Amino acid sequence: MINITLPDGSIKKYSEVVSGLKIAESISQSLAKNSLVIKINNKLQDLSINIDYDCSVEIITKKSPEALDIIRHDAAHVMAEAVQEIFPKTKVAIGPTIKDGFYYDFDSDVSFSPDDFKKIEKKMSQIIKRNNKFVREIWDRKKALKFFEDKNEIYKVEIIKSLNEDEDLTIYKQGEWVDLCRGPHSISTGFINYSFKIMKIAGAYWRGNSKNKMLQRIYATAWIKENDLIDYINRITEAEKRDHRKLGNELELFHIQEESIGNIFWHPKGWTLYRICQEYMRKKLNQSNYKEVRTPSLIDKRLWEESGHWEKFRENMFITQGEDEKPMALKPMNCPAHVQIFKQGIKSYRDLPYRMSEFGSCHRNEPSGSLHGLMRVRGFTQDDAHIFCTKDQINSETESFCKLLTEIYNDFGFTKINIRFADRPEKRAGDDSTWDQAENALENAIKAIDLPYQKDPGGGAFYGPKLDFVLTDTLGREWQCGTLQVDFVLPERLDASYIDERGSKVRPVMLHRAILGSMERFIGVLMESTGGKFPLWLAPIQIMITNISEESIEYAKKIHEICINRNLRAEIDIRNEQLNYKIREHSNKKIPIILVVGRNEMKDQNVSIRRLGSEKQEIVTLKKAIDEIENASYMP
Repeated sequence: MINITLPDGSIKKYSEVVSGLKIAESISQSLAKNSLVIKINNKLQDLSINIDYDCSVEIITKKSPEALDIIRHDAAHVMAEAVQEIFPKTKVAIGPTIKDGFYYDFDSDVSFSPDDFKKIEKKMSQIIKRNNKFVREIWDRKKALKFFEDKNEIYKVEIIKSLNEDEDLTIYKQGEWVDLCRGPHSISTGFINYSFKIMKIAGAYWRGNSKNKMLQRIYATAWIKENDLIDYINRITEAEKRDHRKLGNELELFHIQEESIGNIFWHPKGWTLYRICQEYMRKKLNQSNYKEVRTPSLIDKRLWEESGHWEKFRENMFITQGEDEKPMALKPMNCPAHVQIFKQGIKSYRDLPYRMSEFGSCHRNEPSGSLHGLMRVRGFTQDDAHIFCTKDQINSETESFCKLLTEIYNDFGFTKINIRFADRPEKRAGDDSTWDQAENALENAIKAIDLPYQKDPGGGAFYGPKLDFVLTDTLGREWQCGTLQVDFVLPERLDASYIDERGSKVRPVMLHRAILGSMERFIGVLMESTGGKFPLWLAPIQIMITNISEESIEYAKKIHEICINRNLRAEIDIRNEQLNYKIREHSNKKIPIILVVGRNEMKDQNVSIRRLGSEKQEIVTLKKAIDEIENASYMP
């Protein structure tokens, strides 16, 4: 007898082997009709899977949280089949689901373009209409290799050869089309409906390695309901309007050019925004007893070897050498340099926690294909800090850091923050016992302050586990910015120590932490979240003063001088242009406040205030206007 435990705790008994679909049918025909896959002991499987053992199961329908990922996985296979039907000589690589959709990588002599999207979508609709069943088969290695070699599917062949020889190979068929895939899939292509859309095409190196061939990656999305697709398209449209690269040009903040690819040319307004963010962070760090330092950009290869970064990170480092021909690296991170400062002089337990911060200028040799405006660059500044502490101080330092991070994010307008606990990666420094110690310490710390978190298995840094802090912007998109990492490895490798209460030399724990992460990336996130409408305290230009007529020019100049003397970021526009033209131009530049003056305002020593996003204008005394603006512009 096979005992199947259902989500409500009830048990159904079967006298013989039973499939997931049969279980669904035994509950209700309507459930079977709407079933996508089955979850067996918390693992998603095809409904066709035969069950011959006691277990707990859950039938996954389109109403289940897991449904969307299943539908998108199905749609990825359908898109690949459609592409190969239209372009028969195309080879397929991989096609996973991602946040908000899926993609598939193709190797084709034909250069795909947006003009092909409609053709592919039409073919996908035809395949969906065929309602071909997804058929799962297990093939041995020899059979699978021969099949894909005969079809010249070189990427599938490479994947098979990279797998363990004793690993089962799962094959999925939909009609005549065949793919190598772990699954699971729904019953048939008809479950996808027609709520899908191809979004864009991009280049992608095979297996993410720039030494490999560049493939064509087609991104698409799929949703359960048509309205969900429409909502998503609307969000994407709004996101495109807010693209930080577009805003950077429109608001005259920064630009990028080929002569320094992956690096930012900050314009006066953009650099003002940058400096304000930095000044704000410096103020917050000073209040939290961080000691700010500055470390060299060029550091000898030897230190990177000692730290372990040369072995783990060499490919991403810019290397040069001086007259002595000793290899030097532009620092990709600040950690080893901070350890060198900590090691200067004897440190006592009384000196701990020792909080060291730096707006560290770092460089990483990122592949050109991965560069993306401010979001992915080669030269960037980290709001980096390292806390050297005892094991007993990990909990309190984690708590104070989380409090500081939350305050900062809230000040920038981000109130929804998710935490991910990332443990040991496959490639790491240090032995298992060290990692056990570090993971236990960090998990105990986050539990002690009672903050919710999710697990991210294998996502830790190479030297220690970490907490990643993910903020949500106004469009509902998630951005990982902050991090807190527990490191027992680097202090050992670089011989850092302090003197404890008994006079013995002890290794400190090193907490790596950042809040904004990269200054450049955070500003990009901030630009897209606000749409360039920065709060008054952040706006590069807070006030624009403009005149109605020539006779009020001197009054406008006087107001401008007052603003400057009050440390307000104000500019003046006394061009001989129509007032509506000037207001429209400055509103498009997202300037928060426009002060308009004419004959009447000059006579009464008033100003007309126009605020960004409001159709109303307010006439108040000059003194009241300046006082109110000054009070509203203070840095949090």
